[in-house]
Amino acid sequence: MEPLGSTLTATYARPPPAPTSFLPAISTLASSYRNYFPHRNFTHSLSLPWRPSTYYKVASNFPTLGPYCTRSQRVSESSMLPFVSNRTTLFTRYTPDDWYRSNLTNFQESNTSQHNSERLRVDTSRLIQDKYQQTRKTQADTTQNLGERVNDIGFWKSEITHELDEMIGETNALTDVKKRLERALAESEAPLQVARECLFHREKRMGIDLVHDEVEKQLLTEVDVILCCQERMKLHLDKAIAQLAANRAAQHELEKDLSDKQAAQRIDDKCHHLRNTSEGVSFFRGVEKVDATVSVPESWAKFTDDNILRSQCERAASAKLRNEIENLLVVTANEMWNQFNRVNLAFTNRIAETADAKNKIQVHLSKTLQEIFQTEGTIESIKKAIKEKSAFLKVAQTRLDERTRRPNIELCRDIAQLRLVNEVYEVDDTIQTLQQRLREAEDTLQFLVHTKATLEHDLAVKANTLYIDQEKCMGMRKSFPTTLRLVGYC
Repeated sequence: MEPLGSTLTATYARPPPAPTSFLPAISTLASSYRNYFPHRNFTHSLSLPWRPSTYYKVASNFPTLGPYCTRSQRVSESSMLPFVSNRTTLFTRYTPDDWYRSNLTNFQESNTSQHNSERLRVDTSRLIQDKYQQTRKTQADTTQNLGERVNDIGFWKSEITHELDEMIGETNALTDVKKRLERALAESEAPLQVARECLFHREKRMGIDLVHDEVEKQLLTEVDVILCCQERMKLHLDKAIAQLAANRAAQHELEKDLSDKQAAQRIDDKCHHLRNTSEGVSFFRGVEKVDATVSVPESWAKFTDDNILRSQCERAASAKLRNEIENLLVVTANEMWNQFNRVNLAFTNRIAETADAKNKIQVHLSKTLQEIFQTEGTIESIKKAIKEKSAFLKVAQTRLDERTRRPNIELCRDIAQLRLVNEVYEVDDTIQTLQQRLREAEDTLQFLVHTKATLEHDLAVKANTLYIDQEKCMGMRKSFPTTLRLVGYC
């Protein structure tokens, strides 16, 4: 029995369930039932004094509130006023309507959550199926595109291969004609040397025998004819060398393009046969954001088409030059054969010119070799500098990568972050500059190597000509070269 004038509390076997909409959980209030005044939802104004007599009859005319009385006070008051009937005057927390309304609210929330969950499951299942079909269709389209790309590469490969075979055949034919022209030019040195030797011996004549007769005139005429033939041969030889260089350049572009297409076809074919169950399939984060492409299908096809057109133009020019050289060899052979008895001593001057050219080539070759040595040292220093800068770039990128693991708000774009980003860009720009300079140095080295090869080839040609002039041709004047030898055949 509660004491008179104290706050009346109800006794339950277990706390009533509280609606989730407006009542706190029972577990949060369990410890507060004993010593604290319970929270009630009053329907009357809270600005008036609390009067239980408004709804219920109290046990005393002057009740007093004692929500914070001690245990001893409650015991003494119980002993003074032990009225069991006061239990009928208990002011409960909720009404039956509140209890039913709480249950209905819980039921409605349960139905709503179940409906939402069911709808979410159905939508999720449909979404998964739709995305699966869309992903499969996208992959099938990509696979088809890769197959078409492989076919396109195969078509251009066949075109390049055909043109490359034609160019190789034309280059070999022009090389044979060039060799014939070189041999014909070398063969023309012997009659010229004989004519000059004859004129030299005729200068030893004494007295009246030193006359300017027809023989000397014919010898001088022969010198003019041979020199004219040599000039035309050299001119066409230079054209042939230049044309061979152009042919090899076009052939090199075709071979490079063919090699690139073979590699691309191998890669695309591998990609075309990749499946979800294939080995070697892995994640490459951010690769879709890297655009390393340098062409579009139109420019890609135009590049190969331009290479083929260039090769065809060079082949046409090469065929035309071959015909001109063939005609020149026949004409010069006939002219020198007809002027066999009208040669002169210009052959001696030719030996001197050849020796002078050889000396100049040797000087230039020595300078070129020295420059190649210095350029190679420069390339090594640039590579060393690039390697050193790579360490700085690794450190900066590693720092940036580590700072991406900072938690939550610590992912701050602070000064250190900005400076690290700038450092990456600066070091990368430095590396790119050094790599550009490295490519320039390597291009220069290639040009020097090409120049060295040209000089060595020209030096060999001059040495051979000088050898023919000084060692061979002097003893070959006894018989004039045949027409076959004059046209370049052995």
